[in-house]
Amino acid sequence: MEQAFTAEQTCRLSNCTHHQLRYWDRVDLVSPSIQGTGGRPGVRRLYSFRDLIALRVVRSLLDNGMSLQRVRRAWDYLRREGGMEGHLSDVKLVTDGQTIFRISNDDGELMDALREGQLAFFVAIDEIAREVEEDVTHFELDRDTFLTMLRRVEEDVSEERTASGS
Repeated sequence: MEQAFTAEQTCRLSNCTHHQLRYWDRVDLVSPSIQGTGGRPGVRRLYSFRDLIALRVVRSLLDNGMSLQRVRRAWDYLRREGGMEGHLSDVKLVTDGQTIFRISNDDGELMDALREGQLAFFVAIDEIAREVEEDVTHFELDRDTFLTMLRRVEEDVSEERTASGS
């Protein structure tokens, strides 16, 4: 059975307030997946480990200047498009303070979660630098191989001249 966390434990582990947990549950942003209240008083909310991660992500986005409406739209898109299937630690989100991007682990595509998954332009400078470095290394190896072959041809021609001139 999956480990369950009470609302009190969830508050401590997610750095969220009780009010935030109740509100986000009521607006269906992040609801307890093990046991919700269903609007019944006296029923305990029980959160899963995955819920704790989701709450921390939402809290982090809000703390970094994103509005609740934008976080909700991005979260809805990710749930709808399967971006939240599997393990949440496989999902990478990036924000510039205006929008929220999801980076695909499969192919590194950058999708704008606020614009229904519109593909965004993404330049990974470290990857480009690595590719250039590999290309330069290949170039140097090819150049060295070419120069070695050229020297051998010059030596062969020189030897032929010496042999024919004697």
